[in-house]
Amino acid sequence: MKKIFTFLLALLGLTSACGQKNYEEVNVEGFAGLIADSSVVVLDVRTADEFIDGHIKGAVNIDVKKDDFVEAAKELLPSAKTLAVYCRSGRRSAAACQQLSKAGYKCVNLEGGIMAWTGEGRPVTK
Repeated sequence: MKKIFTFLLALLGLTSACGQKNYEEVNVEGFAGLIADSSVVVLDVRTADEFIDGHIKGAVNIDVKKDDFVEAAKELLPSAKTLAVYCRSGRRSAAACQQLSKAGYKCVNLEGGIMAWTGEGRPVTK
């Protein structure tokens, strides 16, 4: 019984450690304030077709679903700058932030993605 209890505690510890975020999340207002800083890079991690349909002005597009996502980011994005990351709803951008943070980037994820952005009447560029 003691072994089972120890195993369950260890498993719980691993689950907690794996679930930790190493990036920040902000709402639309916080994101708008962040990207007003010209030293911040805005990163759209949706597909190219989604990007063309409308994106935040000045955003760089790198599809997080591509196999070479992190490598492409390393080629295009300066690691010394903060990345303001978004997708459609916030799920893909959260995954992108996790990957990029492990690669040494400081990332901030937009909660609710571009749907939240446009839902609050913020502009997009086509």
